[in-house]
Amino acid sequence: MLRRLVFFLFALSPSLSAFAAQPNILVILADDLGWSDTTLYGTTTFYQTPNVERLAKRGMTFTRAYSASPLCSPTRSALLTGLSPARTGITVPNCHEPRVVLQATTGKKAPPDQKAIMPDPVTRLKTEYRTLAETLKDAGYATAHFGKWHLGPEPYSPLQQGFDVDLPHHPGPGPAGSFVAPWKFANFKEKSPGEHIEDRMAAEAVTWMEQQQGKPFYLNYWMFSVHAPFDAKKANIEKHRGRIDPKDAQRSPTYAAMIQSMDDAIGTLLDGLDRLKLADNTIILFTSDNGGNMYNEVDGTTPTSNRPLRGGKASMFEGGVRVPAVVVWPGITAAGTRSDAIIQSEDYYPTLLEALALKPVEGQRFDGHSILPALKGDSLAGKAVFQYFPHNPGVPDWLPPAVSVHRDDWKIIRIFHGGEKGAHRHLLFNLRDDLGERNNLAAQKPELVAELDALIETFLADTKAVVPVPNPNFDPKQYRPELEGKSQPKGKANAPAKSTAKGKDDGDPALQGWKARDCQAAVKDGILRITNIGSECFLGFSASKHSGPTTAKFRIKAKAGFSHFDWLPGGVGSKEQRVDFTLKGGDWEEITVELPAEGPLGIVRLYLPMQEQPVEIDWIELTSKNGPTPTRTAF
Repeated sequence: MLRRLVFFLFALSPSLSAFAAQPNILVILADDLGWSDTTLYGTTTFYQTPNVERLAKRGMTFTRAYSASPLCSPTRSALLTGLSPARTGITVPNCHEPRVVLQATTGKKAPPDQKAIMPDPVTRLKTEYRTLAETLKDAGYATAHFGKWHLGPEPYSPLQQGFDVDLPHHPGPGPAGSFVAPWKFANFKEKSPGEHIEDRMAAEAVTWMEQQQGKPFYLNYWMFSVHAPFDAKKANIEKHRGRIDPKDAQRSPTYAAMIQSMDDAIGTLLDGLDRLKLADNTIILFTSDNGGNMYNEVDGTTPTSNRPLRGGKASMFEGGVRVPAVVVWPGITAAGTRSDAIIQSEDYYPTLLEALALKPVEGQRFDGHSILPALKGDSLAGKAVFQYFPHNPGVPDWLPPAVSVHRDDWKIIRIFHGGEKGAHRHLLFNLRDDLGERNNLAAQKPELVAELDALIETFLADTKAVVPVPNPNFDPKQYRPELEGKSQPKGKANAPAKSTAKGKDDGDPALQGWKARDCQAAVKDGILRITNIGSECFLGFSASKHSGPTTAKFRIKAKAGFSHFDWLPGGVGSKEQRVDFTLKGGDWEEITVELPAEGPLGIVRLYLPMQEQPVEIDWIELTSKNGPTPTRTAF
């Protein structure tokens, strides 16, 4: 009925007045919310999500919804463009980095223990792609983006991608500073002490909806929740602390409190739609950008567990890519229904266009497909979805650079050049019988492997993906397959025993207490040389003896750009305190960063720019007002 009405209005008049009957669109994207982090699927009793359940009662819950990637920025680009990360080249969440890369390229090198060389990914969402916001804006919609972006700063911000409003206009990977005020957003300040960012953003979003005065709107509400840093309202943390079952894999009271604030924000949005009498003419899409975080630490445990799924964020197993999803579409979806249809991030854009009778512009294409039949209760049998993740994440259940396809009950993962003599290696799972992906059937079903791998080959060719290539410097003697899937420091996947990429407790003595994370570090001729092999390369140091305002100085040779120094007063899992600095680049320079600490520094971290050539550091010095004599590390 709704679709016929839309066609009728278009036939009457092409003027913007015709758009008054167009449905509003609200897209709610949670950050790092796993499939088992809500009460939708019967997988948790510790987390409480009554407003997510309230949403589900109004529409259709999907049991097999997938993100475009096991990490955030690639999925965000897919939602906005309908294009696979394989096509856009955004395959890791590095869009906050100062380096601007608009075309993926073949990687140049890899450590000798790795069989494949990862490609060099894109760092910005190119404005040449026609976003969903641009399409809807041209159709007479008011457009607004609230929350996390992580697809590039100016000139690649939401304001250049079709949105009229962008709040808080922050390009970073998480909230600036913390969830609980005081925040550190440049132009978005708290109204009261202890204000939670989701409470404030949801209220501002409702105010914006009210201001549209009958004009159809597209509201992108992309939450900061439940991404790190791990902090929440103290009262909520204590509430959930009293509910802990020590035998439950989900037992972090801080994370439970973060989920509560996420759910409260959804409630605020739904209340606003109801109060404004807009609910009956508003499409709501709710999903997550990737699986739940199961490798960081908070409250002495991991943030969450994705049970019964294997793996989580940054993993190609189901825990990394299967996400919660609810679609509310009055007149299309039946209230309180469920669907087992396979859907993916890339599908939402073409689905909206078909149902709203909007046509793509000439030359525009999509990697996703309309799921309108599923929304009406029909099957999508035979539909295939792909995840492309050509990187070594080094998290629990990690895999080397890989690509996967889901079709019906089957899922195959191709590990690039992971077999003998440079051949690809495959993992094949029947998800109907083996949801936990423990039984690899590739050897038993070679014909099915060949059939599904052919789909992958077609997908890679069609998207013109820049793929991993064999590592000519691969040394079988340094290859340690037993480490695959084992928890490693980020970026240290498959590191050989004598590598400079050390574990958490056995740092290289030459680094004198500093630990390299998401990078490889070695000292030669009195200079520390750091090679970036991940998206967030940093040096960490235990500075618990230092307290109060501290001056951090270091001599560095790196490319021009922006970076930051931060400290974690309570150690890993505590709230990050951060100070940015600027590198002129080109030659050696001394950098001074003032850290306004009020107590012990805990752990300090020096983040380094992403660049092809190694970053070089001569020395690092910490001098604190209430600490010991200056700590100077001369490499």
